[in-house]
Formats: sequence, structure tokens, C-alpha cells
Amino acid sequence: MAEGIKDKVAIIGMGCTKFGERWDMDSEGLIVEAFQEAIKDAGIEKKDIDAAWFGSCMTDTNVGKTSMPLSIALKLPYLPVARVENFCATGTEALRGAVYGVASGAYDICLALGVEKLKDTGYAGLPDMPSMLGTDAKFMMSNITAPGEFAMMAIAYFEKYGLTPEEGKEIIAMVSSKSHSNGAKNPKAHLRREASVEKIMNAPMIAYPLGLFDCCGVSDGAAAAIVCRADLAKNFGKPEPVKLKAMQLALCSGAELMYSNWDGTYVKTGQECAIKAYKEAGITKPREEMSLLEVHDCFSITELVTYEDLQISERGKAGNDVRDGFFNLDGKIPCQPDGGLKCFGHPIGASGLRMMYEIYLQLQGLAGDRQIKDPSLGLTHNMGGFPNQNIVSISIAGL
Repeated sequence: MAEGIKDKVAIIGMGCTKFGERWDMDSEGLIVEAFQEAIKDAGIEKKDIDAAWFGSCMTDTNVGKTSMPLSIALKLPYLPVARVENFCATGTEALRGAVYGVASGAYDICLALGVEKLKDTGYAGLPDMPSMLGTDAKFMMSNITAPGEFAMMAIAYFEKYGLTPEEGKEIIAMVSSKSHSNGAKNPKAHLRREASVEKIMNAPMIAYPLGLFDCCGVSDGAAAAIVCRADLAKNFGKPEPVKLKAMQLALCSGAELMYSNWDGTYVKTGQECAIKAYKEAGITKPREEMSLLEVHDCFSITELVTYEDLQISERGKAGNDVRDGFFNLDGKIPCQPDGGLKCFGHPIGASGLRMMYEIYLQLQGLAGDRQIKDPSLGLTHNMGGFPNQNIVSISIAGL
């Protein structure tokens, strides 16, 4: 019977660039910046790394969609390097590859690194996602947008759980305001200004009920992790290392759009992925056992729904937890202590690793002004795609 990866692999080093409009460097420079912090933190040399996984979703280079940008930028000594790409789960997919490489016994030490350079593409948003999905998807999705899709989720959620539009908008505004407050404390965050609930509710509309502050932007950035066998971690000055408890990936089958009774108020893939992750980690009461969350807040409604998909809040009751400050920095389970996608930023290939970077810092008590008290278990959640067609990855780490 499969045992999973619980406590088999430890993180011994992590690095993350400042996210933002990084006109000062190209993808290669971002790769080097994240790696230098990670390898210094791990206390190893490049020759100690056995293999690497490189995540980049939309960044292209003069060597095309290969793994060579990582090996060339870091001058890796003829190592096996695999390139992975899985929409917004790309960074976590790179980490999953490195972790599985170690857990399998094939390697002792592996590198995972994700990067994205989106601010030099000539426009503000993401490239044309339907075109990336192929001919059939382009035909199906040619007239939809991400804000439009998640706006429909918000309306469906408000209707199902008896929230007036004003009540619903206020709740999701509180979600965004919390993240802005946290991001303002983070020197590596892209957006570092606090925003009141009133300001968020009165911001320009993007797709009703989602306004400007309900939507995350895109950023340039990179993040990296160095992992090893858990029993080796003490050799690198990590007496109480951060260990992986679970790593799960789930993709939708298309049922939501065809024949299921899915009502658009939650993400089925996220719900199923959480069930598998908790089982692998041995978690039976996530609301009581988790210390902090880093979730995929591409839109404020996504974060609200994810609280319920992760079994932290009861269905339809996440708004009560938001009002009670349950997810605030000083709440029972802080969510987005680093600002989340909303404020730290969202370079697609780096975001999953950036989330784990925050969990890693928090578990070691190294998060500075945003440090939470005595954390023991942290969870990262990535979602790529739309509410009705998506990829979800969930990772859990702890001491």
C-alpha cells in the first residue's frame, strides 16, 4: 500500500525574490536571486545538488520551453533538470517533483525553482489562456474571462447562502483588506499599501461584484526550495527541520461542465484534493490542527470559497469566520500572512513556492513583523484555471 511522503523529506533552504515590476532584471537574474538565498540558507554548495525541477508557465526564452534556462542561469554541473508546467500550480509542481525525487530514494538533495517574467510582455494581464489550452478550448472559452467566471461564482454563492449583494461585497472586501494589511508588513511584497473595507467596496468595478481590489495582479518573481532526506537535515544545521507532511494534486475531469450537480458555489477539485492531503498528513480536524494557510486568492471570492473547500469553515459559514477575524494575522488560523497573491504578487511559475517560503519562515519564527505565535502546521493551496475547469495542488508542511 502506498505510504505517501509524510515526514520523509525536509526543506533545508528556501529563497524568494522581491515580487513586483522587476524591470531591473530578466528571468535569469530572478532565478539567480532566489537560488542564492536558498543555497545560502541550506548551507550547501551547488555540487551537493543531485537533481532539479524548474517551473515556468508563460516565460519563454531563446532556448524555448526547455529546462535549460535553469541549468544555464545557475551553471549547474551537468545535472538532470526537468521543466514542469501546470498553470498556477506550476511552482508547487516543481516542488512536488523535487520532493518525490528525494522520497523515492533516487536522490539525497534536490532543487525546485519557479520563475515568471510577466511585466515585459507588452500588456498588463496574462497571455491568452484559451489559446494555450488548444483549439477546442479556444473555441469554448473565446468569450470568457477569469474575472467574469469568478464573478459568477460570487453571485451564485451570495444567492445560495442568502447574502444580499451588499453583504456579500462587504465580506469579500474584508478578505482583501486583511491581505493588504498583511502585505504592508512584508518587504518582498509587490503591493504594500493597506486598503480599508470602504475603499475596496467603492473601487472601480471589474466584473460585478468583483472590483479592482478583489482581483490579484500579475508580477515578476522567482522562488526556490532545496529539499533533502529528512534524516539528513540535521547535517545541515536543521535540528528541527520543516518537513513535508503531504503533497497532493487534483485535476477536474470536466464533469462540472457536463453532467454533475455542481452549482458553481465551490471548487470540487479543491474539496477532493483537500480530502486526500489531510489523509496523507494524518489530519482529521483541520480547523483545530492547522496553524496557518496560504491559499490561491486570485480573487477575493476564491479565498472565501477555499476556506470551505479546505474544511476550515462550514459550507455557507465562511463569512461568519471572516467577520470574526478568524483568518486575520492575530486570529485562530491566519490566512495569507505574507499578503497572498493579492499583495505579495502572482508570477505564475513562482507562486506555489512563494507560498511554501512563507510557511517555511513562519514555522521557524523568521517572519518578522508578521510572525504568528507558535505555528506547527501550514498549508499551501494553488488553483489554476476557472471554477468549472481547474487544477488544484495542496501541500502541508510542519515541524
